[in-house]
Amino acid sequence: MNEMLTSGIEVMLIGMGMVYAFLAMLIVAISLMSAFIQRYFPELPAQYPDAPVAQSGDKAVVAAIAAAVHQYRKKHRKA
Repeated sequence: MNEMLTSGIEVMLIGMGMVYAFLAMLIVAISLMSAFIQRYFPELPAQYPDAPVAQSGDKAVVAAIAAAVHQYRKKHRKA
């Protein structure tokens, strides 16, 4: 009985060690691939087209939006 328990623990530790070693190798491989890709294929900064500048529109529309925002904030004010 004692021999079987020792054998079971030994197999368990070997299995856990192999899993740990595989995960460590996987982390190293992913890190190396990431470094390789970053070095040879750097991420280019995003280039956004210049957005047209909005003209200050109708004053009535601006007033209506301001009133709606004020009313919303008044209704949803935290206690």
